[in-house]
Amino acid sequence: MIIVIGSINLDLIATVERLPAPGETVPGNGFSTAPGGKGANQALAAARAGAKVRMVGAVGKDPFAAQALELLKAGAVDLSGVAEMHASTGTALILVGGAGENMIAVVPGANASVVPGDLAKAFLAKGDVVLLQHEIPLETVEAALDAARDAGAVTVLNTAPFHSGVTAWLAKADHVVANETEFDLYADALALPAGDRPTRMRAFAEKTGRVVIVTLGGDGVLAASPGGFHQVPALKIEPVDTVGAGDTFCGYLAAGLSSGLPLEDALARAAAAGSLACLKPGAQPSIPLKADVDAALAAALPDEGR
Repeated sequence: MIIVIGSINLDLIATVERLPAPGETVPGNGFSTAPGGKGANQALAAARAGAKVRMVGAVGKDPFAAQALELLKAGAVDLSGVAEMHASTGTALILVGGAGENMIAVVPGANASVVPGDLAKAFLAKGDVVLLQHEIPLETVEAALDAARDAGAVTVLNTAPFHSGVTAWLAKADHVVANETEFDLYADALALPAGDRPTRMRAFAEKTGRVVIVTLGGDGVLAASPGGFHQVPALKIEPVDTVGAGDTFCGYLAAGLSSGLPLEDALARAAAAGSLACLKPGAQPSIPLKADVDAALAAALPDEGR
């Protein structure tokens, strides 16, 4: 079982020819809503990868709640751990530029009410994979890491958005997933030895005994563990919208680890899924199904490897 403890949002998405500079107004050419939130996105990605998933989080008692949960329900995610609060459902305000790049502002709403006491709804057990992010209170994230270790579960912590306060307990996670900017900031905060990014990743893995994974967008993924280093390419695509690509990666990674795949194979599936998520607009609507990832990986193999 994969237990996702995290945020649930409704995304409000505007498309523009280019992203505005500070203080600038640019015309938009489209608007839509879609279920989102890093926790919910990752839960749906894990479910679409074929895993059994339980979601722990909170929504408001407002019209946005049903929309925010719609695709999770359709994906058969267990929502028994999702509470209804008097606060508003979390929202993300997203601008998507013509080249697929994005700017996002997040209003936590009910997500801010997910407290350590809610972890009882997770029903953690040995062998579970617990997937976490930073869009709920950080004390709840740390408590979940501790509870997962006590239960014998494996943890995957997506360190987004960046918070310097987590550096003291970052190594409690079995797998740390960051983008390149986030990792560089954490590496500085942890006073890792100077050097290029792979050198600093190896230093983190050796110091903590954990796995650190850095996503590089179109350049693929790097991973350092105490036993080795991996570099996995992304699929070659023309991105339409990169919103949700990182969450898709994390959900598929958790599913791969839960199914017993070796780290490098789990990374390859997750990287392919993240690439495919860039081909459609929206966070959750763009998450590919397991069959889509299987087909993309098969097509990417050289002729002699088929």
